[in-house]
Amino acid sequence: MKESNMKKANSEALPPELAAELAALSRLSEASIDTSDAPEIRDWSNAKRGKLFRPVKIPLSLRLDADVVEWFRGEGGRGYQTRINAVLREYMEKDPTAPSPPRSPRPT
Repeated sequence: MKESNMKKANSEALPPELAAELAALSRLSEASIDTSDAPEIRDWSNAKRGKLFRPVKIPLSLRLDADVVEWFRGEGGRGYQTRINAVLREYMEKDPTAPSPPRSPRPT
């Protein structure tokens, strides 16, 4: 994969005023935060994985059978890697004997 295609984390330093604001917020206790305008959500049955959080992706070279890849590519081909990942995740989550993996693996 070309380096230009890879997303990079934001490595810019925070402005001092924003760093001070974040530090002040981190010192607040849970009880001192007014959440009255944000009611607690108890039903997560319609939640979508990855809507706000994207797990870390690891570039990987993987050898798959050509017919399997073509099946996932389908007509347009776009999103086939995402579909393969979804199938693997579903399998992983249904396997009761597998240990729980870390939720956001860090590339080494």
